Amino acid sequence: MQNKWITVDGIIKQGHQIASGVVSNSPYPGGSIAMQIPFFQKLGLDLTAFFPGTLNVSISPHTFTVEHPEYTFRNVEWTSQHPPEHFSFSRCQVIYKNIYYKSLIYYPHPETKKTHFQDNSTLEILAPLIEGLNYGDSIQVRVNPLEIAIKL
Repeated sequence: MQNKWITVDGIIKQGHQIASGVVSNSPYPGGSIAMQIPFFQKLGLDLTAFFPGTLNVSISPHTFTVEHPEYTFRNVEWTSQHPPEHFSFSRCQVIYKNIYYKSLIYYPHPETKKTHFQDNSTLEILAPLIEGLNYGDSIQVRVNPLEIAIKL
């Protein structure tokens, strides 16, 4: 595995608020991430160190593609509300106010996801709770370029 991370600047933006369950009409009380945690744990990925919601990070004008993620889980049946989904995860680091937070890029595969899509310039990231982080704040994200390709 390559040890050379690449760093991309990003801005925190509001997402659909389904992952965290904050939106009032969420189909997943408590949020989709909280519901998914036990399923990923059974598959060998422990997400309990992360806040049960995603950071939505715009890296525009850059875009990204998931190349060779560390984890890919196919046909995860985490809800009865829609068919099974594929998910990939890649370790990353979120840098905010010169503090590095071990995090994961969370990538529900669009070909198996029914709703709540992100554009290819928005990274969804699972991170620990970062005090003081707000919509519009600038951060940096460090990724492994063997796993996540950042493009202009």
